[in-house]
Amino acid sequence: MTTPAPTPAPAAETRTSAPVALVGVVKQFPGLTALDGVSLELAPGEFVALLGPSGCGKTTALRVLAGLESADDGHILIDGRDVVDVPTNRRDIGMVFQSYSLFPHLTVLENVEFGLRMRKVEASERRRRATQMLNMVGLDHHADRFAHQLSGGQQQRVALARALVTEPRVLLLDEPLSALDAKVRVGLRDEIRRIQTELGITTLFVTHDQEEALAVADRVAVMRAGRIEQIGTPEELYSRPASAFVADFVGLSNRVPAVVQGEVATVLGTTLPLVSADAPAGSGVALVRPEDVLIVPGDDPRATSAAVVSTSFLGSLRRTRVRLDDGLELVVQHAAGEHVEAGERVAVRLAGRPVVIDAA
Repeated sequence: MTTPAPTPAPAAETRTSAPVALVGVVKQFPGLTALDGVSLELAPGEFVALLGPSGCGKTTALRVLAGLESADDGHILIDGRDVVDVPTNRRDIGMVFQSYSLFPHLTVLENVEFGLRMRKVEASERRRRATQMLNMVGLDHHADRFAHQLSGGQQQRVALARALVTEPRVLLLDEPLSALDAKVRVGLRDEIRRIQTELGITTLFVTHDQEEALAVADRVAVMRAGRIEQIGTPEELYSRPASAFVADFVGLSNRVPAVVQGEVATVLGTTLPLVSADAPAGSGVALVRPEDVLIVPGDDPRATSAAVVSTSFLGSLRRTRVRLDDGLELVVQHAAGEHVEAGERVAVRLAGRPVVIDAA
């Protein structure tokens, strides 16, 4: 399932936006095909996340787009121009790495000014633009500090300001939040999205964290073994995954025995429609989201008896593990007000939403 690139809402500074396309890109290393004919389009101003496990090729795709790795085959288009033979410094991109890569001997302001200095921008204009960008990332009052005087989150904000101050038409982010603690990571990912929306810059964001990808991106491309398995909006990937791999990788799924017949599957005594009608007939495994397992009154004729193994409080939600009488364990996500205790007997049934079948 491939979702076309949407047309983003008009941004404050559309001059920074450029369409980007990877077309049949191949990249091989000794004994490894890192990219196996990858094609991906980003509309001007769109925020796309490349999501996948380690070694799937997502960082290689970003580095090929940046010009830090050469493609063995295919085309790389920025604003319709094939830049496959264009050096990195002439591709009009900004890049933020996992490691902050700040110059330790320069102040925050001097770090942000660095790219402008390399472009021979006049000193007063450098300072004006760097100060403006530091204000955008909330660090204008730290302009005279050095990197070692900043927290990890602040250093990454400086790196983001430095990438954007040259007014690139494309922004590339390679796991920019993975070195930060959880609270800082959530705050900074929201800031990145706010700044990207304000500037309207075309952005490719690489991450292995599915929550991160779903929270910030207009569309998410899930990669596996050098190929794009599926691309779509976060809602599409979560509710209508194109494969068992995507369903397993994007969110938590219960694996429940199923019998497939035609365009439906029988799962725990309930007949459910299939997300994809091409699942082979016979025995398989249905991937069922925790929120699609319901705790119901014991007299519900469609319910199955179970015992509560454990339950976790998650604020407005609870995540409860139950064990059916046949030994199968399921994770149930339900309202915090539906309080249950370990050892308690409950009844569960499926909500009836479409499921993905893993025939393997």
